[in-house]
Amino acid sequence: MSVENITTERLYLIPFTRKLIISIIDGDYEDLINMGLNKGEGWPDEDAIETFPKILRNLELVKEPTGFESWIIVKKDRMTIIGDAGFKGRPNSAGEVDIGYAIIEHERKKGYGIEAAQSLVDWAFSNPEVKTITAKSLLNNIGSARILAKMKFKEICRDEEMIHWLLQNEIMDATSW
Repeated sequence: MSVENITTERLYLIPFTRKLIISIIDGDYEDLINMGLNKGEGWPDEDAIETFPKILRNLELVKEPTGFESWIIVKKDRMTIIGDAGFKGRPNSAGEVDIGYAIIEHERKKGYGIEAAQSLVDWAFSNPEVKTITAKSLLNNIGSARILAKMKFKEICRDEEMIHWLLQNEIMDATSW
């Protein structure tokens, strides 16, 4: 069963496929162009390029995208790729998934990060297996921390580099007592 794109007010989230990520890693954007997508200014950036091999490893664990891998973030108005977001695999035995997201510098501070992340949180919590979503943000990434706080993630701890966050499925919480 294939995963459907997610549509928000200003964005499309399109699941990466193995074929697509391999092409992008190889610097071949023909498949993206054939999908009607344009590269945003500065995409892929250094963070995206660093993340692509991890995305490929997660996709190699499944026959086809399940939605618990990564998604391309596309601005609807010009069909422009502005980042990626997603999970680091299917829910574990405790029903936890870990979310991450990145927006190219040129498009930051415009609300796209929270719009994309919230749509994925809503999508994940629509799956009965998902009870908790975790996230990490670098200590110096104030924008990412602000997004997670606005989305009602709770800071659970800090280490030398990261703030660790947690969001419980409120529907699960209400029915579990």
